Order: sequence, then C-alpha cells, then structure tokens
Amino acid sequence: MSARFIPDFAVLDGRLVEQPTVCVDDAGLVVADASGGPVQRLAGRLLLPGFVNGHSHAFQRVLRGRTELRAEGYEADDFWSWRERMYQAATALTPEQLYAASKQAFVEMALAGVTTVGEFHYLHHQADGTPYDDESLLAKTVIQAARDVGLRVVLLRVGYARAGFQAAENPRQRRFIDRDVESFLRRVEALRRAVKDPLVTIGVAPHSVRAVPRRWLEEVAKAVTSGPLHMHVAEQPAELRACLAETGRRPIELLADVGLLGPRFTGVHAIHLEANEVALLGQSRSVVCACPSTERNLGDGIVRADELLKAGVEVALGSDSQAHIDLLDEARQLEGHLRLLRLGRAVLFPGAVEGPRESALGQVLLRALTTAGARSLGVDTGALRAGQPADFVTLDLGHPSMVGAPREALVSAALLGASSGAIGEVWVQGRLIVNQGRHPAAEETAAGFAQAMRALA
Repeated sequence: MSARFIPDFAVLDGRLVEQPTVCVDDAGLVVADASGGPVQRLAGRLLLPGFVNGHSHAFQRVLRGRTELRAEGYEADDFWSWRERMYQAATALTPEQLYAASKQAFVEMALAGVTTVGEFHYLHHQADGTPYDDESLLAKTVIQAARDVGLRVVLLRVGYARAGFQAAENPRQRRFIDRDVESFLRRVEALRRAVKDPLVTIGVAPHSVRAVPRRWLEEVAKAVTSGPLHMHVAEQPAELRACLAETGRRPIELLADVGLLGPRFTGVHAIHLEANEVALLGQSRSVVCACPSTERNLGDGIVRADELLKAGVEVALGSDSQAHIDLLDEARQLEGHLRLLRLGRAVLFPGAVEGPRESALGQVLLRALTTAGARSLGVDTGALRAGQPADFVTLDLGHPSMVGAPREALVSAALLGASSGAIGEVWVQGRLIVNQGRHPAAEETAAGFAQAMRALA
C-alpha cells in the first residue's frame, strides 16, 4: 500500500533535509511522488537509509559469553583457540537449533536498524560431513530465519576445501567442506535455482586462502561472472605466512594474480596489508568489509580504513561473530580504533565537505553502514532516493543518547553517539518490521533460542 512519511529530518541521497515527504509505492519502492495513501507523520524522528550488515555468521550467536576465558592447553587465548571452541558449536547444531540461533541474531539485527544482511554461510553438511538429502538444507534454514524476521538477505555460499596449507584434517570442519571446486560451484547454482524470493540473493564466498587452494580460486574466477564475491582475507598474521609459503604471494597479491579482485569482490577484514595490497584493492575497485567488534573481540587487529578510503577502497561494516550486534557501534568503532592507533581525532574526516562540517564525519560513517554495504552485497539499497527499495530506519531524537543534538551536528550525533536503543522503526521494502523499538517475533524467538541454548549446554 502506498504511503507518505514525514519525519522531522531525513538523510536523502546523502543530504540532511528538514521535514521532507518520503513517498513509497505499492511495490515498496521510494518514488518521487505518491498521490493518495496515508500520511505518517514521524514526529521527533530522524529517518536514515536502512543499515546493511555486510558480514554475518548468524550461528555464532550461540558463542556469546561462552568463549571469554583462557582455553585449556593454550598459553594465550587468541583467534586460533577461539576458533576451536567455535568449531565445537558448529559441529553440535541441529538444523532446528541453527534456525533458532540465526533467527535470534536476525531479530537483534532488525532491532539495531539492519535491513539487509550478508550471511557468510559455511555450515553445509551433517556433523560427519555427509550431505543432507537436500544439499542446501542448512542454507535454506538460515534464509528462512532471515525472511521470517523480515530482513533482506544475501546468502554468501562458502567454498571450503581443507583445514589449511599442509594442515592435517580437522574433524570439526567436516560440515564445511565440499569434495572439490566443481561440487561447490554446482551447489551454488542449485541454491540459486531453488530460491525464488526477490528479497534473497545468492553470492559466492571462497572462505579464505588457508581454506581454499589456488586452483579453486582460479576456477571460481573463471566460473563466477556475476553477483557478489566475498572472502576472508588478511585477518591473521599466520595466514600471511602460510600464503607466502604456499604461493610466494601475500593474500591480496594472490587474489590479483588469479583475477578475483574487482568491483564485485569484498575482502572481509583485510587488516594486515602492505601498501601495494591497499593499492591493488583501490585500483581494482574492490570493497573491504570491516567487522570492528569481532576484530576487537578476537584480537585480530585494526582495519586501516583511513588508508583504504584514501586509496579509493569503499569500506563496509559487519557484525561477523555476533559478539555484539549494534551496527551504529560498529561504525563508531571504525573511527574509534583508528583514534587509538593514530593518536588523533576525526581520522576519517573527509577532505572535502558538503553541508555542515559538524556532520561530515557522521556522513562518512553512514556511507560505510549503507551505500558501501549495499555495493558490497550487490543490492540496490543504501540510499533514500527514487527507484530504490523503501528500506529505512528512524532514530528517536528524544532518546537520551540523541536529545539536544543541534541540527548541524545531527548526523554525527547519530553515528557517533546514538545507542541502538534509539532505533524506533524499521522498514524493509516498505514493510514495517520494527515498531517503536519492538519486533513482533522477539519474545517467541528468544524463547526458542533459550531452549536451543539449554540443549547445547
């Protein structure tokens, strides 16, 4: 049903506008004008494009609070010890528990203003590695959870070949592994054919250079000519050493050699880069997806977003391991981590400023949360402009974290100061999925998730 929305303020196509009329047609698209239909006055609200979560492992919601300890047998706790505990959870989940965990993560995302999620999905088989009768059962389970919550979802079907370069087989990875690259590509295409929902897209994701050898990457580069292409890259120093030992190249250099870099490619994390790798990403118009809360939680390191943006690399944001689901906080951590690293303030402040200088940094972070994520996932969202889906979110200007923000600083106040509790309403394709900070499925979803957690204990 067509409608007209009038908030106190909105960011329309990158500009802050006071009391605009935002029109939505029956198809859930923003249009230049919509005669008729109800008028919804969004008093005391700032209307923003819906947030795009570029990188998620929804099932890892079960890990929250369970991995914050020194693992037995390890002198120090780090990514690699955390990973073994993550594998334990991945091995134990039934399809029903996967649905419950994914739905809980997606409800939390909706409440945090997320309208689109990129789900980097690598749980494929039964615990012993045997495929289900429906080889895409678990991917469809996660898709169903996202759609039941109301989110737009890009399912990035992961290819996984091995435990690592010259590494022994890890039984806990059997759920992830495809027998060969041909099986991987066949299963991607089968999933694409099976999915009919216009709010679902299927993308391709070779897991990482440690999990996928060069031949797989070469075959993917030849076979995958459309849609988003994502890959974990340069997250840990050990990955760099293994890649150099196996190929004589650092990860980004290897991806450039095999032809994977380009406008459809997103490197997730991309923390440990040399200057030439930053340049390769920029020259190829690739995207980087930073996941600051996870990178902090795992001790991965800091994404040098300032260097990437200067080289022409767009930087998107993701919640990754679900240690914390607050996309506004991901945005402020992108800047905040750099302040600690560079020993200065306003590190991502743009060189050229349109509009109030007080909101310029906020606009940079908003682009990371919206248009950069949309480009990374290949979806036509991320901005409030005619012809795009009506995916948008409101912030309550009367919320304690927003109250008193002056007009000229409104966007920076939102991106650098608002808590997720200020999220008021969320629409996806014109459909209201969060109303006054509440999702209608939240209580039922929480009960199902609690039951699943008790079974996993």
